[in-house]
This record gives sequence, structure tokens and C-alpha cells, in this order.
Amino acid sequence: MDQQPPIPPSDLKLLGSWADSHTHRVQLALKLKGLPFQYQEEDPLRPSAALLLHNPVYENLPVLLHRGCPVLHSTIILHFLDDTWPLHRLLLPSDPFDRATARFWSHFADDKLAPAVAAVFSSAGDGQRAAVDQVHQNLKLLERELGDGGAFAGRRFFGGDEIGFLDIVLGCGSYWLAVFEEVMEVKLVDPEAFPRFHAWLRDFEDQTEVKETIPAIDKLLEYARAVRQMMLGGGAAAAAAGGDNAATN
Repeated sequence: MDQQPPIPPSDLKLLGSWADSHTHRVQLALKLKGLPFQYQEEDPLRPSAALLLHNPVYENLPVLLHRGCPVLHSTIILHFLDDTWPLHRLLLPSDPFDRATARFWSHFADDKLAPAVAAVFSSAGDGQRAAVDQVHQNLKLLERELGDGGAFAGRRFFGGDEIGFLDIVLGCGSYWLAVFEEVMEVKLVDPEAFPRFHAWLRDFEDQTEVKETIPAIDKLLEYARAVRQMMLGGGAAAAAAGGDNAATN
């Protein structure tokens, strides 16, 4: 197979936030594809001049700079990486139907699952119970697709034998499930109710590149508890947990 020339680290620069699951998507994709990059930590609640310059429309994270040119929105960035470096471990499958399926369920993760998980964290009482039920309904759909007759039946990862596009989108954020379980004292991922999804998540989290990307659980717990306290007190940073706010995408 032809080899693309090495990528200078100066060609790629990522603006992101350490607790942002969408930033983690891009970091993980870059590591899986073996692409060197510079990283600039940002405060999503206090956009830097660089962030405002490169993303004046949404003023949010992450932003990937390729030779100074911005690429915006985490899933668009993943597509860009595959299109620009196709010889560096493709994230999306080669089959058109499989690509469409991965894109659909990635949209589901952002459009259905993530808002339900965020609602668990931001609500209480009956509202929280309804949000937990919605998370369970969404996980049932994923569990079905991992089972016999499902789109991902018999696969180790959604992408096959290796982590792919959908694994990155789903996995970078699913670690908040365990964090919210402890902070909110709820049960979101029951291994008996969702054995295939639970096994996939444990396997995903055990991968070297994932361990290098996702912050330590203690740090995430401390952050989530602090945000929860601000939420209870009406603080401005209330929506920041897990990257599911207007400051990240």
C-alpha cells in the first residue's frame, strides 16, 4: 500500500477542553490514525481570541486547524480526517451501506442518547426518572443492533475488529454514564439489561488510545460534582458537563 508522507505536528492544531467529550472524539481519532498534532486547552465558558477568530459562527469547541485553516464540529472533523488521510486507518467502513449505517447511529447518539443523558444530570424527581427511562429506551435500541439480526451483530466493536467512527462518537461520552450514575445515584447501564452494550463499553475503555484520551474517573467525578453544585445554585457553568452544551459540538 502506498504511504502518505509524514505529517508535521505543526500542520494540525486542536483547540479543545479537557472535560469535553467532543474534543475527546477528535483527540482519539487523531491518535488512532497516527497523526501528530498540537493541543491548545480552552475554557469553553470564556472563549479565547483564537477560538473566536476561527469559529465566529458558534464560538464553540472543538476546532481543528489544518495549516491554519479551521475545520469545525467534531463529526465533520472525523470525516475530514478520513478524507484527507485515507491511508491512515480509515474510521468509516468502505462499504457505502455500512458507512450510512454508522452515520445514522452517530446521529442517533447526538440527537437522542446524549440529550437524555444530559437531562438525567440536569433534572430531579419525576423529570430525572423520565430522563433515566429515556436513556434506557435508547440503550435498548443499541443493544438490539448489537444482537442477532442487528446491524452490528457478531462484532467486537461497532466498527468491526477495530474502533471505528461510531465507536468514537458513542464511546467518547459514554464514560459520563458511570460518572452520572455515581453523582446522581441512578442506574443507567445495567450489565444484565444491556449485556452487549456493557461489554462493548468495557472493551472500548480498555483500549490504549482511549486510556490515553479519557481523563481519570476521579477527575471527572470531581468536575461533575462541582458542576452539579453550580447547577443547584444557578451557576453559569451548569451546562458544561460532558460537552453537551452550547460551548461544544
